Amino acid sequence: MSTDPLVVFTPSGKRGRFPVGTPVLTAARQLGVDLDSVCGGRGICSKCQITPGYGEFSKHGVTVHEGALSDWNAVEQRYDDKRGLTKGRRLGCQATVQMDVVIDVPPESQVHKQVVRKRAEARDITLNPSTRLFYVEVEEPDMHKPTGDLERLCTALSEQWQIENVHADLHILQTMQPILRKGGWKVTCAVNLGDNENPPMIMQIWPGFHEGTVYGLAVDLGSTTIAAHLCDLGTGEVVASSGVMNPQIRFGEDLMSRVSYSMMNKGGAAEMTAAVREGMNTLFSNIATDAGVDKALIVDAVFVCNPVMHHLLLGIDPFELGQAPFALATSDSIRLDARELDLDLHPSARVYLLPCIAGHVGADAAAVALSEAPDKSEDLVLVVDVGTNAEILLGNREKVLACSSPTGPAFEGAQISAGQRAAPGAIEKVEIDPVTKEPRFRVIGCDLWSDDPAFAEATAATGITGICGSGIIEAIAEMRIAGVLDASGLIGSSAQAGTDRCIPEGRTNSYLLHDASATGGPRITVTNPDIRAIQMAKAALYSGARLLMDKFGVDNVDRVVLAGAFGAHISPKHAMVLGMIPDAPLDKVTSAGNAAGTGARIALINSAARAEIEETVRRIHKVETAVEPRFQEHFVNASAIPNSVEPFPILNSIVSLPDVSFNTGGGDEAGGGRRRRRRG
Repeated sequence: MSTDPLVVFTPSGKRGRFPVGTPVLTAARQLGVDLDSVCGGRGICSKCQITPGYGEFSKHGVTVHEGALSDWNAVEQRYDDKRGLTKGRRLGCQATVQMDVVIDVPPESQVHKQVVRKRAEARDITLNPSTRLFYVEVEEPDMHKPTGDLERLCTALSEQWQIENVHADLHILQTMQPILRKGGWKVTCAVNLGDNENPPMIMQIWPGFHEGTVYGLAVDLGSTTIAAHLCDLGTGEVVASSGVMNPQIRFGEDLMSRVSYSMMNKGGAAEMTAAVREGMNTLFSNIATDAGVDKALIVDAVFVCNPVMHHLLLGIDPFELGQAPFALATSDSIRLDARELDLDLHPSARVYLLPCIAGHVGADAAAVALSEAPDKSEDLVLVVDVGTNAEILLGNREKVLACSSPTGPAFEGAQISAGQRAAPGAIEKVEIDPVTKEPRFRVIGCDLWSDDPAFAEATAATGITGICGSGIIEAIAEMRIAGVLDASGLIGSSAQAGTDRCIPEGRTNSYLLHDASATGGPRITVTNPDIRAIQMAKAALYSGARLLMDKFGVDNVDRVVLAGAFGAHISPKHAMVLGMIPDAPLDKVTSAGNAAGTGARIALINSAARAEIEETVRRIHKVETAVEPRFQEHFVNASAIPNSVEPFPILNSIVSLPDVSFNTGGGDEAGGGRRRRRRG
């Protein structure tokens, strides 16, 4: 066994052993890691910035010690002196491997920047922001009326706008007097109108009548991505949207890995809190720059997130969320000053966190409930927010049930041999001819199919780099439809499946989707471990939905809403072939896009919606999958494709799934088949 140090790159998960003294950039290139470099490793361009992680990484089976990389050198110091290098960052061309190490490649160092598929959904929202502009005429100071300028400004707001008990922070006092005099005692104030817990607050003052605006942020803090919408609080318009990968990924791609990291590393929770706050500040700077907006005019922010992200954002150790009974520090909504979270916005900017529902069903699920309003639905609707941790709501006017299901990162392209997150060049759609078993596909960034004569030229710039979540779902479903894959999840041999694209790989087979190895390109296959990863993820998703249906006392639902950035790109037919979602008419399976982000935007633009969702959350009944015996039973049944027990009559009327079985060795692989016979 090699004694060379192990190098693990995140977020790709690629790993390999390299001799001591190997530059990180060299290791990245040899593993095919997406690490940029323009100057060829001379330490000039700084495109290859990386962040080493230290401590125990149980997910990767690595403990990283100080000294895992070579010492900071003169080239890095020169760059730091000239342009500044973010604390903790190193140049990949200068830092060399000395011991086992985990290295994070930040988004800005990647050649193929991630496409964060969270956009602002079109939605009618009542305009009722928490911060509004008010023009007032202030009484001038008088020797005979010894009151301060602030008091007279507050009196003007009370008399002219009936805004009582107005407060102001120190930064207002420091700038107020010259503004009042410049405006001739006529000024425009941006006032946060407060709520039951907080009095009205003067946020900004302009001399005279000011026609400008102030802004707010609706932020969806996810396990994998952070998405933000910058909104004009005067019009409700989204002026810019942007997203970044959550920098906490380097501590673990799924939530329990991050909880484990905080348990096993002293100060681990604080480290993750600092990372996510730094990532958000970077995102906020980028989005303000894109919109041409001064960050000091961002006066309000609404956050939605799952419970682990909620606690880490607030600087609360998520330890209790890692064990039953999964107790939250608080499930209520939270109102804070942005500076309490180290957020670089307006000096007095306010932050509102939506309430969590309970346990592992967080504020993101509450935001989905606000956006999709299952409690107002006449028919029975299943809302599935597909992500690393899926939130599931089932309800109508009668009641709403909720649960979370640990699907893991497979749907995001992680744990997949050729998997990647959504970026130009990633395969996102797949079709397989059921007769010839030949595939064709489309990649992000190109509207042509791979069998189009112009495809090669159209994709020359991006290349074909891997397969993303929607692509792997369609590939596996198409393999099942074409008879290349059986219900238990086994890929047939070339003789069994009738195609040379089924190739031996160890004790199983793989399906060759694309092969450009002859010209130095990638060889993209779908392997049996890939199938298993998706089976586990989709079984968890389906089992959560089925458990809620049990609790509701129903065997089917009227409609299904797929929410989440990823949910917006899932083909309903392929999702049903896989058995991700319950059997339903395809025209009743719709996408809500980033419903959590939309819920955050509603709460930002319409402050009255905050009270509404707080009341709604109190009425939602939480089901804890971890302690429900039937969850495991449903999980086992849902591991088959689409399911070993559920009949899926609507799906069967649309698609004919071949009755094939490629298990020839007995053992565990036959479990799905035996289960069917026993129940039959």
